Order: sequence, then structure tokens, then C-alpha cells
Amino acid sequence: MQLLQTVTIKQVLTEKSKKELQQSYIQKKITMQKECDQLRFELKKLERTNKFSPTSLKTHFEKEINSRKEKIKLIDFQIEQLSLLPLGSEIKEQDIQAIVDVKVGDNWEKLMKEQMIIVKDGIVIEIR
Repeated sequence: MQLLQTVTIKQVLTEKSKKELQQSYIQKKITMQKECDQLRFELKKLERTNKFSPTSLKTHFEKEINSRKEKIKLIDFQIEQLSLLPLGSEIKEQDIQAIVDVKVGDNWEKLMKEQMIIVKDGIVIEIR
């Protein structure tokens, strides 16, 4: 019988991966800032058409802009935390689903134990 099991992928922080993560965070932050600017532009454009209620329109757009501002704050926090992490730290990258074969006589506790794959600079260095 086969079961699906969640496997955690962790990345070992190296100088290279730290720079890549930092660049990724900065790029996400820039994208969020551009989206805020675009939303403000769209709001002004729609306000001029008079097709929508100004208060509900403004409320909707402010909600969207504030949502992105919160994401920017989170990204700033992640950048700050990344700078504090020492090289060699393990960072959870993602969870994936794996197929596990289960046979009569298998050790259930061992099968259900959390599985992990450790990656360093794009190379699998350990499977736990």
C-alpha cells in the first residue's frame, strides 16, 4: 500500500544562499511597493469615472493597499532576521508530498516520523 507523507525541505544557510534569499526578499518587497503604487493609480482613475461610490471604492482600495503594506513589513522583518542568522543554520524552505510504501511488518512509528531533506547550495546533503 502507498501513503502520502509530508516531507520538509530545509536549506543550509551559506554565503551564497543567504545572498539569494536576501535578493528574493528585496524583489518581493519591490513588487509589493509597485502593487501599492498601481492600486493608488487605479483608485484615482476610478474616482474620476464616477461609476462607483467614492467611499466604498476608497475603502476597498485602502484595504488592498494596507494588506500589501503588512506584507512589506513582514518582508522587512524576514530580511532583518536573515541578517542575524549564522551561516550553517537550517531554514525551512517548503513542504512537499512524498509517496511512502507501507508493507505488513513495517515499523509504523518509523514510517510516521517526520521526514526531512537537507539541501546545501542546491545539492541534497542529507535525508533524515
